[in-house]
Amino acid sequence: MTETRPDETRLPQLPQLSAEEQRVLGVLLEKEVTVPASYPMTVNAVRTGCNQTSSREPVTDYDERVVHETLRGLKSRELVAVTWDDRGRRTLKYVQTLVARLDLAPDERALLTVLLLRGAQPPGALKTRTERLHPFADRDQVDACLQRMAAASPPLVQQQPRRPREQDHRWVHLLGPVEDAEGPAAAAAAPAVDRDAVLAEGPEARDARVRDGYGAIAAEYAASLTGELDDLPFERWLLERVAAHAGTDPVVEVGCGPGHVTAYLAEAGADATGLDVTPEMVEEARRRYPDGVYEVGDLRTLMRPVTATGWAAVLGWYSLIHLAASELPAAVEALVRPLRADGWLVLALHAGSEVRHADTWFEHDVDLDFVLHEPADVVALVTAAGLVDVEWYRRGPVAARGETSERLYVLARKP
Repeated sequence: MTETRPDETRLPQLPQLSAEEQRVLGVLLEKEVTVPASYPMTVNAVRTGCNQTSSREPVTDYDERVVHETLRGLKSRELVAVTWDDRGRRTLKYVQTLVARLDLAPDERALLTVLLLRGAQPPGALKTRTERLHPFADRDQVDACLQRMAAASPPLVQQQPRRPREQDHRWVHLLGPVEDAEGPAAAAAAPAVDRDAVLAEGPEARDARVRDGYGAIAAEYAASLTGELDDLPFERWLLERVAAHAGTDPVVEVGCGPGHVTAYLAEAGADATGLDVTPEMVEEARRRYPDGVYEVGDLRTLMRPVTATGWAAVLGWYSLIHLAASELPAAVEALVRPLRADGWLVLALHAGSEVRHADTWFEHDVDLDFVLHEPADVVALVTAAGLVDVEWYRRGPVAARGETSERLYVLARKP
């Protein structure tokens, strides 16, 4: 139930927003349309959306305090409202009310969203960047909508004077000062990647595709990974450190797949358990390593071990690679929560700025998206979860193994 709802009549004058307020409202507007299954949004989800390294100009690094204070300020001005999620742990979430306050049509909302997130832009760029928000047929439709917004009372946007060597006028919103984001640095920016696009049909549909995909390839996948650690000396070194740190205390690998990493930890002396959401993968692990402990389970609901007050180590070994950027904060928190004091969190991921899609894998039809994350983003999440002594390592792809992505490994300690 929503705690507050402002009067939905159009505001007589536009609110003047700070840069932080513009970014936060832009994120709420964007995610409500592109990832409705994850909306309303928690403070952590809003922070992740604000600090995306794609589709944002300029790129920011807001901490949780800045985002929380910004949301509180917007709530006091009745530009956002709060709601409580009663599923599981009672969680405070936020919704935007700007659309109702400004009485925005869907096309106006889409343009205003991108202008809030990316600064001054010409109509052509706006058409490209609003594709997931509203289907403009062509550039002329964008221009017509901008003209309508400029003629509104009060006006929502304004055309900027054309600068030397520019072929088109740029437009800005009138909700506060706008930083110039169309200089040389912006022109050289990397192509945009939306790491939340994997949730377009909702997290349940994505989870089902992951289970079905890995279920289909379980036997071939397990066979291909048998002995893979023999060719990966860095990974063996890291796993042996984990086993030595744990001693006789229990460790768990979430997303264990066919179980070879869990088995390596056990051979190194660890009391290791493997957990995976795909029953076929767990069956493969039990068949190949009958002396090991393998269970079906979800990393997002990881519990403490029955034999100890917490895990000595939790490994997410390539088990977060199908999650959207907005899901990572909650996933990391779920892995940290059942760690014992002085326990280690160890993550392995693909590093980069893209989302890769696979239609076939091991000659089976699949529908899988693989999300690559920047090291700085992952390290920031681990630090925000309260872990200390953070180490991270980035290695290049091993061509002889057919790898095509850089790899990221993060190790951190729970104080």
